Amino acid sequence: IILDKFFIQSKFKTNNTMKKAFILFALFLVTVTLSFSQNKDFNKIKKLMTTQSDCWNKGDIDCFMETYWKSEKLQFIGSKGATYGWQNTLDRYKKSYPTQAAMGQLTFDIINMNKRSRKVISVIGKWHLKRGADLGDLEGHFLLILKKIKGNWVIVADHSS
Repeated sequence: IILDKFFIQSKFKTNNTMKKAFILFALFLVTVTLSFSQNKDFNKIKKLMTTQSDCWNKGDIDCFMETYWKSEKLQFIGSKGATYGWQNTLDRYKKSYPTQAAMGQLTFDIINMNKRSRKVISVIGKWHLKRGADLGDLEGHFLLILKKIKGNWVIVADHSS
């Protein structure tokens, strides 16, 4: 009877240990999967921003704007105030930067990326426009809110100053 009791207790302890090990392993897998997913999304955002600067540096504002949400709900806030809507934002850029010389060469420095939810990421960074001496360089900071819409990351709000 004592031996039977020992084997039952031993079997119970082993099952308990196996359950704990399984739970820890499952948590590890979830953490790794979430981390991989976040890095994948961050890399897509970095690629989007590279596309933006490439388009800008070619003097192609229409191409630059392809990374923005084509909606009247798009929000852009700059030094001259708020602009709402994709077309209004495009028009504002074209008015503010009428020539390729005025556009200069754009570079971004990302300071921080934060995944707010499965479909929302915020990006904080610096922008710099290198232009000719007659126009002078420009620089500032930005906060972008990107949302995954129909499987693609797009800028839904941009505060650049």
